[in-house]
Amino acid sequence: MRLRPEQHLRRQGDIRAVRELGSRLDCRSFTLWWRIRDPLEASGVSSRVAVIASIASVGAAVPRNRAKRRLREIFRSHQSLLPAGSDLLLVARAAVNRRSFAELENNFTEACGRIRSVV
Repeated sequence: MRLRPEQHLRRQGDIRAVRELGSRLDCRSFTLWWRIRDPLEASGVSSRVAVIASIASVGAAVPRNRAKRRLREIFRSHQSLLPAGSDLLLVARAAVNRRSFAELENNFTEACGRIRSVV
């Protein structure tokens, strides 16, 4: 199942805002940057995500695409754990394809719990 278009964080300004104004969590296999949007900015969409996998950190096209697919699926299936109006930036690391899917899910759910405890 695909993400809806309004769930994608696409504009460079939005991504930059998450990096500059948001907070960072280290999740071993990936880095999670997060920011809660202002209620005026959040137009009914609960959360948005951008997934980044670079050649330098993950590798060639096939491992990069696999890493992005895995992280998008984890977000899609666990987005209900996030606070409303949150923007996420998931940055894949080299270890993302070496870890099991269950371990990645566990890391993501732990990160969601840490985000909820701060908000």
